[in-house]
Amino acid sequence: MGRIAVIGAGMGAMAAAARLAVAGHRVVVYERTETYGGAVRRFERDGFVFDTGPGLLPVPAVYRDLFVKTGKRPLEECVELVQVDPSAGHVFADGTRVSLPNASRAGVLTALDEALGDGAGARWGEFLVRAREAWDRSRRPLLEEPLWPNWTVLAEREPYPSVPHKKLLRTRRAGTLAEVAAWELRDPRLTALLESHALVYGLDPRATPASAAVLPYMDHAFGTWYVRGGIRELARAVYERCLERRVEFRFGTPVGRIVEKDGRVVGVELSRDGSAASGAGSGPDSSGSGEDTFEQADFVVAGVAPGALDGLVAGAALRSGDEVPARAGTSSRLTLLLALHGGRPAGTAHRTVVHSADREGELDRLFGERPGVPAAPTVVVARPDDPALVPDAGHEAVTLTVTVPSGAQVSGQDVERVLDAAERALPGLRDRLLWHEVRSPADIAEATGVEGGAVPAPALAAADGRLLHPSNTTRIPGLFAAGGWAHPGGGLPHAGMSGALVAGLIVEGPEFQGSQ
Repeated sequence: MGRIAVIGAGMGAMAAAARLAVAGHRVVVYERTETYGGAVRRFERDGFVFDTGPGLLPVPAVYRDLFVKTGKRPLEECVELVQVDPSAGHVFADGTRVSLPNASRAGVLTALDEALGDGAGARWGEFLVRAREAWDRSRRPLLEEPLWPNWTVLAEREPYPSVPHKKLLRTRRAGTLAEVAAWELRDPRLTALLESHALVYGLDPRATPASAAVLPYMDHAFGTWYVRGGIRELARAVYERCLERRVEFRFGTPVGRIVEKDGRVVGVELSRDGSAASGAGSGPDSSGSGEDTFEQADFVVAGVAPGALDGLVAGAALRSGDEVPARAGTSSRLTLLLALHGGRPAGTAHRTVVHSADREGELDRLFGERPGVPAAPTVVVARPDDPALVPDAGHEAVTLTVTVPSGAQVSGQDVERVLDAAERALPGLRDRLLWHEVRSPADIAEATGVEGGAVPAPALAAADGRLLHPSNTTRIPGLFAAGGWAHPGGGLPHAGMSGALVAGLIVEGPEFQGSQ
């Protein structure tokens, strides 16, 4: 078995490292920061604890599979998984509120009828049937298999089905998520409910393909889960599983260059001063200047953004002309961490989405020609029922999250607007506020190394391939890409699957067809 260098200790990279170590490879992870997890970080102050990245775990089966395949102890023995119920509360622009049960179709439809009026549940239920059809058509190629060489089939084919139109006496196929809402849901509150699943990933529903219907379907079908102690505990468990499999981690160790020889990867060059290596006078046949160190590897797995990966392979064309281009990130997140006095009321929803009162204004600020923080943002309010996150029962830790353009500069006025919106779900918020911390796109950029703090979205079919991600293989033999910026894209389950795909491609070779 060979020696494998993994660049970065994000969730996808660690998932690949654990699987490759089980297969008998010697795996070394080089991480430029002093900790693991990528964007899955934690902030602690005065006895309060907050996740600063994702707060919930969809499709836990991805990580259950990782733990089954890499050791004797299953995921549930390493972390405590809690199914969140209700899955979410929603506060709409007109003041209407609804609380949706977790993974209960009948319960969701009843709740929508009671809150929005008769017929709302039926329309949402019919939409979910079509969303399931889109999921069944796209699940394997978009989540469980390496990216098809003929990926243009995925780019051109819309998996969301056509819908009969009674007045026109024919069927019509929605091209975007906004058209799905307008043609099939016909209620601004149901529209907001649907579009919020795109907004959380920084996707413009007016341009996002109808195939994005799989995003709410995944929540509906697999439920929403919380990891006791916060999602950072999941990162800790994956890291410890890597250590159990004898994966070596070198923190504070940036890779300056990926080295190739005779058309194949042969190792990595470490940059001791934290800067990228120039490449001159260094490599496997040179001792270099003494500032940078070459380390041999039979395979290299890069858990970095495409632009950063290109920079690590000077002068090499990593992608062929007919391959999915590297996607430029356009969105990030603004997060407020709130320490409140007064305990969490019984029956409070773990997650509440406060929808914008100005949909068009929000979309224009996020995706228009002059992007910025929306004046009336959609705010996701997270209120975990977890004693491990607070100093005592008389306090509450709350996280507010807003989608913003990548690189956005956050002002004090922006923070005040987010707090104003959050008070619609949390009355008296300011009276309870002890202190708050702001996490801007610049903080995400520092943690992940991604320019502008951009956050990757999951891969989606159709839209001419705009929402696909580059494949896990590259044109350089022995060099692979894992994590949210490679196929199958962003989000915790997708990152975990990218690790499984890379491991399969290395262990089984190009004939690997994905999980069964």
